Amino acid sequence: MRSRSLRALGTLRTLRTAPRTPPAAGPHGGYRALSTGPDGGDKMVQSPPWIVPLPPKVKIVEVGPRDGLQNEKQKVPAHAKIEFINKLSKTGLEVIEATSFVSPRWVPQMADASEVLDGIDRAEGVSYPVLCPNMKGLENALKHDVEEVAVFSAASESFTKRNINATIKQSLDIFEPVITTATKEGLRVRGYVSCVLGCPYEGYIKPDAVAEVSSALYEMGCYEVSLGDTIGVGNPGSAVAMIRAVKEKVPIEALAAHFHDTYGQALVNLLAALQEGITVIDSAVGGLGGCPYAKGATGNVATEDVLYMLTGLGVETGVDLQRLMEAGGFITRCLSKGSNSRVANSIWRRSSKVRVSFHYKEVLATALADGNVTPSERALIDQYRLRHNIGSEEHAVAHRALGWTKAQFQRGFK
Repeated sequence: MRSRSLRALGTLRTLRTAPRTPPAAGPHGGYRALSTGPDGGDKMVQSPPWIVPLPPKVKIVEVGPRDGLQNEKQKVPAHAKIEFINKLSKTGLEVIEATSFVSPRWVPQMADASEVLDGIDRAEGVSYPVLCPNMKGLENALKHDVEEVAVFSAASESFTKRNINATIKQSLDIFEPVITTATKEGLRVRGYVSCVLGCPYEGYIKPDAVAEVSSALYEMGCYEVSLGDTIGVGNPGSAVAMIRAVKEKVPIEALAAHFHDTYGQALVNLLAALQEGITVIDSAVGGLGGCPYAKGATGNVATEDVLYMLTGLGVETGVDLQRLMEAGGFITRCLSKGSNSRVANSIWRRSSKVRVSFHYKEVLATALADGNVTPSERALIDQYRLRHNIGSEEHAVAHRALGWTKAQFQRGFK
């Protein structure tokens, strides 16, 4: 029995130390990449060569200012949107979807589209596309020196009817003159296809239906077609099946992945999309967004999380994570809500310089103004801490910033 155990141990040691022979690596097999360790420091790690093939570079399309904000009930003033976009412009992003020219009656959050476009500082090498669902929207966009516009349809008849009160064919008929006119004016046109992996009304969507709509938009003149899992129900298997059907009709270079994270599958779906050859990813800083027509659907995959994954895989993006987090922190404070980015939240919690929102300090200052905290004020503070994931350390930093010692603060609660 003892000799058998020793032989087994020897075999195990051999397996651990013997060189492995993975499948033939692609152009990025065995690359070295940055990874953030548990101590917060970056270190070089050897990535497994069987995570291939992956593109050497990915373009991230930041959709937070438009797709991320359009369904938010809390009104974000134009000056805050302008500052948000300006912060994003300093991150290294190449594309920032700025706003949309839609009816303010249907999308009140986008009523200030003209003011926002005129107010942003346009960075060199950065594109600021706007959504134009019809000719009126395009006419308004052309007044503001835009270089790129976008149109949208869906792979679901029911969703299209609920969203724009038209069939898929009717929606394409509406977009055709928009695409034609925009192209004649020298603008690039991007197309969106919603519900590519599932519909809140029809459920499963056939990959061929997605391919048909995508092909129609591409043939009309869209240089790029973004495939959107609007309600976030997809998984790597369904994502791959859909992409393979679409790329039979549309060149893979003209496709983008736009995945929501309702079921926590967005990142693995994006990895599957990258392995299929897609090199463009739509995302929203802080995981902003949602779908008003799908109860329970969460926001877009967070740009911070996408960037962290791509960096770990050795894929170049040109985007600075720290500046991206600053932009995300700014807009979530404007919305009085926490970030949906797991990466941003983890880094903030781990950071030696604990970040406390200005709003929380205001809440504390108001409660402590008379030197005594009432039960109702205590309940308000507790509710705010819970809602915004403010831990004891952040709480302590806030009251110290207001000039309160720990003893004074504790007495104030008595």
